Amino acid sequence: MIEYLQALPKAELHLHLEGSVTPETLQELAPSLDREEILAHYRYADFAGFLKSYGWVTSFLTEPCHYGIVTQRLLEHLAAQNVRSAELNISVGVMLWRQQDPAAMFDAIAAAASARKDMAVRFIFDAVRQFGVEAAQRVAELAGACAGRSVVGFGIGGDEARGPAEWFRDVFVYADKKGLKLVPHAGESAGPESIWQSIELGAARIGHGIRAIEDPLLVSYLRDHDIPLEICISSNLCTQVVRSMREHPVRRLYDAGVPITLNTDDPAMFHTTLVHEFELASREFGFGRSHLEEIASNGFRYAFTAAAADRQTP
Repeated sequence: MIEYLQALPKAELHLHLEGSVTPETLQELAPSLDREEILAHYRYADFAGFLKSYGWVTSFLTEPCHYGIVTQRLLEHLAAQNVRSAELNISVGVMLWRQQDPAAMFDAIAAAASARKDMAVRFIFDAVRQFGVEAAQRVAELAGACAGRSVVGFGIGGDEARGPAEWFRDVFVYADKKGLKLVPHAGESAGPESIWQSIELGAARIGHGIRAIEDPLLVSYLRDHDIPLEICISSNLCTQVVRSMREHPVRRLYDAGVPITLNTDDPAMFHTTLVHEFELASREFGFGRSHLEEIASNGFRYAFTAAAADRQTP
């Protein structure tokens, strides 16, 4: 099965660049760090602990060259798994919060991505919902300015409870007018109402969305309107938004006809790979080869392929 999954052409739609920084890459960027200290920050007990660890790791990404190296290493890992297409979430909201220059950082990221000729690489600029509406608007404006450079989407991540999607209505309208697809995280740590809000605001896909299972009407809506969920099994377990593998709703959502993709979210932080996520789906949830091929195909089907600049409205 592992050999089969390794060879299966795959796409990844929910992948945070900063969350891909492995302990080895972090030590490459900051050689003075003690390895045991690094490893300690890759262990946590819940979602709040993950956010703290994520913040610590990203604190060492201070120069454009750091982002270039991280992008290069990530794409090497993806290519080794026969990933043919990837959409990378970039935490532009965190860059602004750290008073960095997102344009310079993105130049380095884009340059590293352009060196790969075996993979379609596109970008989603991500805002941090708990930083507020004004900060999210700045991220959307930067995304719009880069729309002709394979930036295809705008998203909001972070703590759903501290930044409901409805706060960002005007920001989503702005991003949509710039031709950007809207890809908020929703229904991860908050309930179905967070997903409903995101749908009302025009979400093309839902990041996570697993708590849709709590609302049969929402499940039917996602199915009937062909709105895919970006499922990240290991992520949900590591952050404890799902308490056990047995409780994860991925199979129930699939069986209900909801379109899903499999993704790693923050692969280094969650100690996973895309091949491993597919293997979990097979081993733990009984997905057969035909199911896995369908899910892999969804990754290409729901990818944002058109250049955002070509869709831009005045």
